Amino acid sequence: MSDREVFAKASAEKRIVVTFDLDFGEVMAFSDSPSAGVILFRLQNTTAPRLIERLQTVLADAQATLESGAIVAVEETRHRVRTFPSEGSESGE
Repeated sequence: MSDREVFAKASAEKRIVVTFDLDFGEVMAFSDSPSAGVILFRLQNTTAPRLIERLQTVLADAQATLESGAIVAVEETRHRVRTFPSEGSESGE
């Protein structure tokens, strides 16, 4: 399944895509009306405990935004939230 197909399916089912694949940001940006959220991990430490910790933080902070179609770039010490197609916003810890 291509990235576009995965994103289209996630949008149709109102799901959140969790990925390390940087292409999903581009797929989302060029989507007509994104209704799926994307959590994009950009971590050096990719151990399961670290991923779970960062995911819990992001979901606590941005779940509603993700459900309405946003992308969250997750880094080691912060995360950035960008909504589409409206103006982006930034958030972090």
